[in-house]
Amino acid sequence: MKAVRFHEFGGPEVLRYEDVEQPVPAAGEVLVRVAATTFNPVEGNIRLGVMQGPIPVELPHTPGLDVAGTVDALGEGVEGLAVGDEVVGFLPMTKPGAAAEYVLAPAAALTPAPKGIPLADAAALPLVGLTAYQALFDHGQLKAGQRVLVNGAGGPVGGYAVQLAKEAGAHVIATASPRSAEAVRTAGADEVVDHTATSVLAAVTEQVDLVLNLAPVDPAVLAELVTLVRPGGAVVNTTIWMPAPSDEERDVRGVNLYVRSDAEQLAKLVALVDSGDLRVDVAQRVPLTELPAIHVQAASGAVRGKVVFLVSGV
Repeated sequence: MKAVRFHEFGGPEVLRYEDVEQPVPAAGEVLVRVAATTFNPVEGNIRLGVMQGPIPVELPHTPGLDVAGTVDALGEGVEGLAVGDEVVGFLPMTKPGAAAEYVLAPAAALTPAPKGIPLADAAALPLVGLTAYQALFDHGQLKAGQRVLVNGAGGPVGGYAVQLAKEAGAHVIATASPRSAEAVRTAGADEVVDHTATSVLAAVTEQVDLVLNLAPVDPAVLAELVTLVRPGGAVVNTTIWMPAPSDEERDVRGVNLYVRSDAEQLAKLVALVDSGDLRVDVAQRVPLTELPAIHVQAASGAVRGKVVFLVSGV
């Protein structure tokens, strides 16, 4: 089969589109014929080798944390799935990924794909959708009627966070640049703050129950966000190289989010997609052979929105 792999850590030039032996599922595993995978910024850091502490990978390594595809074969003991089923999943971060014609996935990581959107587009849901869900509900404990500030709402995670928070009955304040402001409003934000023109601290005049920080802001700015949170609230931070601020005197929690695969939560997201209550946005659809070029663009900050890699030859 064909796959994109890197044999050494480094820049995008280490990525190779090459022939690889097709894997065979072991007990509890599923062989998925890949329809699509996506680009996630963390994959650039994995390729550089700077994530070997928290996310150690063996070389050569195939990127692609998201998968959408069709079950091709089942390992021993797998139940609830059948050959031909269309599935989506967030793959283990330390294992070979879905930038390939076939990939092995733990059966427990997969859930039926949405019916109302193209299978390839469903690859844009797992990692960023789960990040938003876990930030809001597992860690932020968001409830109807509460106020949430999504800082950096213009990116893929922010788009899901705004939609999910609004669906949950929260009042959503979102920061976004003028380029992404309209998309954030469409996602359901009640208030949009242009962070390029206005200080968030000045714009948010009433305290919130939860701050979700998705932006690589200056650490001092991140620390100030805790002042916007009511006693008993939380700051959930996805830029994990900066510790989330807290305020013990006011019982404001600081949480650093490490997203985890959760098929049950992913199934909830799929149900929202199929009911029309959650929109999957795809900025670009490109062939898998373009994966190295997207890594080049991402290194220069030129990638906007979610990029889906379409896998051909299967």
